[in-house]
Amino acid sequence: MDDADLSRDAFLGGRLMIWQPRQGYRAGVDPVLLAASVPARAGQSVLELGCGVGVASLCLAARVSGLHLAGVEIQPGYADLARRNAAETGHLLQVETGDLTRMPDSLRQRQFDHVIANPPYFQRDRSMPAQDPGRETALGEGTALGLWVEVASRRVVDGGHVTFIQRTERLPELIGLMSARLGSVEVLPFAPRRGRAAQLVLIRGRKGGRAAFRLLDPILMHVGETHEGDRDDYTALVTSVLREGAALPF
Repeated sequence: MDDADLSRDAFLGGRLMIWQPRQGYRAGVDPVLLAASVPARAGQSVLELGCGVGVASLCLAARVSGLHLAGVEIQPGYADLARRNAAETGHLLQVETGDLTRMPDSLRQRQFDHVIANPPYFQRDRSMPAQDPGRETALGEGTALGLWVEVASRRVVDGGHVTFIQRTERLPELIGLMSARLGSVEVLPFAPRRGRAAQLVLIRGRKGGRAAFRLLDPILMHVGETHEGDRDDYTALVTSVLREGAALPF
């Protein structure tokens, strides 16, 4: 991609400057929330399925040093940007271009302490496709959600964690898929405001886990019951995650 077609955007309060397309899929808060949820420790390995331009992996690297990070991305242009972003931010991230269902050999031969993903949200038999091809690949489900879970469960070590972020309407499906392959499944919902239904969820399972299913209290994204004016009204917790790179209580 030519630089004229890109923007360089600040994440984590400017700690990360990320190149991404001006048109097409543009990362927002979702990959930052995903990164904040991963209970990774220095020396552990993390694989991101569908890493896009690398926002989730690089946000995680900014919070936890000494990680061994890898990602797979089906769109070559986005994979190239992920490599560029990693190099320019000074974080080590191995990015392979390929389809997660036909995992590149360098990743298929490994297992990881954590596998994370922000899979496409929308089932295209129930919604309209995006006009931009890059945005459509990122948002419209081309690979069934069950395959994302299957691949993640194969690539994670025994005792390791698989963490996805998804829209709430896919939660019943995800609970079933993760419960069939993982254990100790827990869900953290995100509600836009007090009195509003949750729209996003983080869901995590542990390979070989035996704990009972847990549904945690929702995290509120914004203060107040309505949006008042053009200003930042994130709650203190969400602000600490988005601006300071803090971890989520998950």
